[in-house]
Amino acid sequence: MTKRIFRSILAVSVAVLLGCLVLIVGVLHGYFQSRVMAELESRTAYVAHGVEMDGMRYLTEGLPAGSRVTWVDGQGNVLFDNWESAGELENHAQRQEIRQALETGRGSAARYSDTLAQKTLYYAVRLSDGTVVRVSDTQYSVWVLVLQAMQPVAFVMLLALLLALWLAGRVSRQLVQPINAIDLSAPDADSTYEELAPLLRKIRSQNRQIQRQMLDLKRSREEFTAITENMSEGFLVIDQQTRVLTYNSSALRLLYTNAPAQEGESIYALNRESGFRHCVEGALAGRRTEQLLEKDDSCRQVIASPVERDGTVAGAVVVILDVTEKEQREQLRREFTANVSHELKTPLTSILGTAEIMAGGLVKPADIPHFAGNIHREAQRLIGLVNDIIKLSRLDEGGNVGAWETVDLYSQAQAISGQLQQAAEKKNVTMELRGGPAMVRGVPQIVEEILYNLWDNAIAYNRPGGSVTVTVTDTPQGAQVTVADTGIGIAPEARERVFERFYRVDKSHSAGGTGLGLSIVKHGAAYLGASVTLESEMGKGSTFTVTFPPVSGADTPS
Repeated sequence: MTKRIFRSILAVSVAVLLGCLVLIVGVLHGYFQSRVMAELESRTAYVAHGVEMDGMRYLTEGLPAGSRVTWVDGQGNVLFDNWESAGELENHAQRQEIRQALETGRGSAARYSDTLAQKTLYYAVRLSDGTVVRVSDTQYSVWVLVLQAMQPVAFVMLLALLLALWLAGRVSRQLVQPINAIDLSAPDADSTYEELAPLLRKIRSQNRQIQRQMLDLKRSREEFTAITENMSEGFLVIDQQTRVLTYNSSALRLLYTNAPAQEGESIYALNRESGFRHCVEGALAGRRTEQLLEKDDSCRQVIASPVERDGTVAGAVVVILDVTEKEQREQLRREFTANVSHELKTPLTSILGTAEIMAGGLVKPADIPHFAGNIHREAQRLIGLVNDIIKLSRLDEGGNVGAWETVDLYSQAQAISGQLQQAAEKKNVTMELRGGPAMVRGVPQIVEEILYNLWDNAIAYNRPGGSVTVTVTDTPQGAQVTVADTGIGIAPEARERVFERFYRVDKSHSAGGTGLGLSIVKHGAAYLGASVTLESEMGKGSTFTVTFPPVSGADTPS
């Protein structure tokens, strides 16, 4: 802008200088012409007086030098000319100044000579005898005068041009400085130029609009960040060149990586697994692609969808889901279905075989009670298995499995001790109940199932002559029940699996069991908000501890 103002001021200055020069030269030329004409008139009157007095003698002897004098008669014939021979000159009757003099007594004219590039001025006076005396003089044209004065004019023009350059630069800087100093964030504070008021109002209006848009954009970005950062799912947006445009922390967590080292880094720097690359490449090719990625014990589902703009793929959105629990549940469901089928098949096969033998008349009357006992035993086992499956299903579904009450663990343990006395005697295992009253809030049936299954397992997996010690205590952290046995123990690699459905540590000690006891303990404790811990040593026994939440008035579920 400074350069433009500078050029404009300089152009105006030069134009004004040139205009002034032309005007001054024109005025001076007109002024000099009028002076020359006045002098010429005076000189002509002087010559005319001399001719009136002395006639031709004055023209030939007393005529002053420097001017051209022509004397013509009343018909325009040249009688005398001090520059040319009178006989060689043509008739002057039609000359403007001669004609005017003959008519009015005086005449003047000015004629331009292209050859001499000068103007000739003429002045004529009619004498008393009817003849006319004309005196002429030359005057150079404007351009000749300018050329003659070129050196001083050029010097003056140069000085004027330098002055114009300096003034144009100074003025342009002074004009632009207040404009450059305008605070665009607060244009109202500047009032240097009234002419800028409309511009400043427009800037102020645009500032307000930009501020509103920035606030909306900031709020939208904060909302987007809040949403994506609180998502458990991973979220990434990439462009056609696989550069990461945005992402959330869950994406980094699920991809087991850190934040991109630099802005616009390729998504492949975050994960280079073939399945992940296949998803990204498929989305950038315009296809919605899904892939399962498995690593260690985790499973992630990657869903990549293309983002189109004007009919072409501009990038992709990649969503990463943690489906580990889902896959584990699906795996457990498959294993559970297979185990249930196997466990149900065994007693049903035994019942069916025994019934077929009896129906075929192959059983002696004396052996019928024995075979009937087998059917009864297998049917009881089948019913127990079905009951345990129903209990687990109810606990899994989280439905209403009974009313919540305040339960005394010690009283429950005493009742279960009586129920398992016969089984303990059969295994030659001694039982001991220690502790005292300890109140918990829970469903009595579930509390009973937890104690019964822990105690029953301690007897079933014990050694002959072993012991089971059940201790009930009331602690500040909540009531605890500990079931310790002197049995076979659990290997370290099996301690995480003993709570799985149908899992048995030792098949030889599982006759008559369903393999669901500890699963019921785990799910029942979770339903009541209790925790289960296990300590075991091979050949020396195991200790299960269940810790219930402390009892308070707010613990009663609705």
